[in-house]
Amino acid sequence: MNKNILNFIATIILSVVLSLIFPWWSIMVAAFIASILFPLKNSKIFFVPFLAILLYWGFYSYALSSINNFTLAKKISQLLMLGGDPYLLMLVTGLVGGIAAGISGVFGKQIINTLKKNK
Repeated sequence: MNKNILNFIATIILSVVLSLIFPWWSIMVAAFIASILFPLKNSKIFFVPFLAILLYWGFYSYALSSINNFTLAKKISQLLMLGGDPYLLMLVTGLVGGIAAGISGVFGKQIINTLKKNK
């Protein structure tokens, strides 16, 4: 199987499992572990975890918000000056999580490179 797909799937699975135990930052731990287990090259090390968490948090926030007809999401998007649009709030949520996961994936790759240089 392709390392990109393995990293993508591992990031999502680890994020789901760790999110049951830890707070929001567990996605960064999941992306870090996935980047160590399935190292990627070039810009893929940022964009694969970024896309995995963007999709995961986007779908998860949609599922949670659709239960109450997007009432809370509309109110929070008004507080954040997003015009009361719950879908824009879900996009922003996914982007923030994606950026955090992408940076964590890059950090995991840098740890691997540092350990290889020291040997």
